[in-house]
Amino acid sequence: MTEAVAASVKPAAADWTAAVTTIRELAPTGRVLLICHVNPDGDALGSMLGFALGLRRLGVARLQATFPGEFEIPEPFAALPGLDLLVPEEQAWRDPDLVLVFDVAAESRLGGLADRLPAARATVVLDHHVSNSGFGAVNLVDGAAAATSVVVEELLGRLDVPLDVEIAECLYVALATDTGSFRFDMTTPQVHEMAARLIATGLRPGEISRRIFDSRPFGAMKLFADVLGRARLDPAAAGGHGLVWTYATLADLERHGQRPYVLDALIDPVRCVAEVDVSVVVKQQADGVWAVSMRSKGAVDVSAVAVALGGGGHRLAAGFTGHGTPDEIVSAVYGKLDNSLI
Repeated sequence: MTEAVAASVKPAAADWTAAVTTIRELAPTGRVLLICHVNPDGDALGSMLGFALGLRRLGVARLQATFPGEFEIPEPFAALPGLDLLVPEEQAWRDPDLVLVFDVAAESRLGGLADRLPAARATVVLDHHVSNSGFGAVNLVDGAAAATSVVVEELLGRLDVPLDVEIAECLYVALATDTGSFRFDMTTPQVHEMAARLIATGLRPGEISRRIFDSRPFGAMKLFADVLGRARLDPAAAGGHGLVWTYATLADLERHGQRPYVLDALIDPVRCVAEVDVSVVVKQQADGVWAVSMRSKGAVDVSAVAVALGGGGHRLAAGFTGHGTPDEIVSAVYGKLDNSLI
């Protein structure tokens, strides 16, 4: 996916108008269900809760926020404002009036909550994945946005919701997470301008960054050591741009007494390997089922690889669900690499 194609995936004026009209018509008296993707990261959870708090400021009384799968909040996000609005999947309304979906590129990422969409009177999708399938009745998808929180801030502004410190903290966590603490290529002047607006509400970015990026259990450190120790390097892969990969099992988590969310940060030390462009981490979810995270430094469009294997994402960061053994899954990645060179 080229930068030009990503930039062309943007909401039209009619999309913004439709979203505002839909929310103003249905939210004040209806039941509003907000959903983000399975195993939510900072952008998914922060964007969803930030918008929920914005709706609460508008006087919307009947709000639920949820995500599919096991109802567990990763420890780095356990202090986010708005957590009181979260309910487990099974407690989410089955026939809401309005569904708002955050950071989800395809209905498959909604798991058992996908049936809430046809049951609702309207669905609005807020996302920044260029691979978004356009499954909502109203789709606010901006492929040039660094995070879904960028789309959320824009919609809150169009709804005349002023930022307060709680909304700002949620959106800041979302923005910082998806920009790698403002280190990734999507960190534009506009990203820093948005961060400045959020910080101006009174939040403390240093404290948030320590909580999100610089706090990890000792057991997680030991787990990372084991998993990094089995990493494999192939400098010839991806047309000579190189690939490094490793995998983590449920047995690894159990041995070190860790929860699955700690593995979300594992891609960071792997992608730092100097000899390669592509990094891959394969994380076991169940017997024969693995979550695959991929990163690129620019030579390979990993979103093309992910889409070809049933997933999605961005040019430099993408993922999919794999089946089989780690070797079989990485073999499938190899099979798509040469067609994904930029």
